[in-house]
Amino acid sequence: MASWYGPPYAGRKGADGTVYDQNAMTAAHLTLPMGTIVRVTNLSNDSSVVVKITDRGPFVRGRIIDLSLAAAKATGVYRAGVAKVKVEAFAGQGPAAPVISSTKSSGTARVPAIPGGRWCVQIGAFLTQEDAISLKNDLIRRYTTAKVIEFSGPTGHWVRINLKYPDKTTAEQVAESIHVPDAEPYLIRLD
Repeated sequence: MASWYGPPYAGRKGADGTVYDQNAMTAAHLTLPMGTIVRVTNLSNDSSVVVKITDRGPFVRGRIIDLSLAAAKATGVYRAGVAKVKVEAFAGQGPAAPVISSTKSSGTARVPAIPGGRWCVQIGAFLTQEDAISLKNDLIRRYTTAKVIEFSGPTGHWVRINLKYPDKTTAEQVAESIHVPDAEPYLIRLD
C-alpha cells in the first residue's frame, strides 16, 4: 500500500538532507538507499510515476512507500489517500533495468532492498521522550556492542540501534528479537 505526504512536511529537510518539495517527484521508503530511482504503479488504474527516494517512511504498518503530493496526484493515490501499488527500484539512472519488484496487498509490506549495505534497526514513533529513553536504556543493556540513540523527529521520538556488525542479516535478527507494544522495529539502510 502506498500513501502520500505533503503539508506540514513541505519545506522541511528530508532524510537525504535536501528540503522536501511536495511538488517534486520524490518519495519516502524505509529501506531503499537514498537517491534510488523507483517506479510506482497504482494497480487500480495502471498509472505510474518515476520518483527518487529522498526520505524515510512511511511509518504506518502495511504501507510500503509515501509519495510526494505531486507523485500522488500523478498516480491517483491523492484522492484515495492510499492505494495498492507495485514498486520497482532501479540500479541505474532511470527505468531501464529493474532490479527489485514487489506487489503487496496486506500485512507489513516491504520491498527487499538491494543486497549489501550498512543497516540499523529503528523503532518509533513514541509520543513522549520518556518512553523512547526507557526503551533506549533497555536496549543498551541488551545490545552492549551496539550504539543505541534516542532522537526526536517530525512524528515523535525514535530509538535507533547502530549495530557493531551492520549487515542486513544481523539487523533482521535484532529487529525480530524486539517486541514493543504499539511500535514495530524496522530496518533502515544507512548508505
